[in-house]
Amino acid sequence: MSTKKLLLANEDAQLAFAAEMARFCPPGLVIFLQGDLGTGKTTLVRGFLRALGHKGVVKSPTYTLVEPYIIDNQQIYHFDLYRLGDPDELEYAGGRDYFDAQSICLLEWPEKAAGFLPAADLVLQLAYEGEGRSLEISAETAAGKKLLDAISY
Repeated sequence: MSTKKLLLANEDAQLAFAAEMARFCPPGLVIFLQGDLGTGKTTLVRGFLRALGHKGVVKSPTYTLVEPYIIDNQQIYHFDLYRLGDPDELEYAGGRDYFDAQSICLLEWPEKAAGFLPAADLVLQLAYEGEGRSLEISAETAAGKKLLDAISY
């Protein structure tokens, strides 16, 4: 649908981008975060949540699969599917219940649950680029395109 490429020079740039994305993100969006270990997927989630007002620690839910947050009556789910052995494991954990028109779902390692997850509105692909990170953002739906167009980073 639409793609944007950015260079995020350091962690501060990643956090700033995530804050800009959070500023315009409506309820109901599904955002896939892809990239090798250590490229900053959780950093983006941390920046997103902090921009919305979360004050606590943001850790990757590698063993619990999902970490729920409620910020100003907005439900946000942070998934880390790295350790998922089979997409059915997410089904058994009630995974479908998280995806609705009121929640924002941020998913690390979505390919581990291929065939189970709803379509992404945005796909964020991170890669090492020197000391920074390259970020390719793909809008996969009209709602994703609207968010991508709103981001002025």
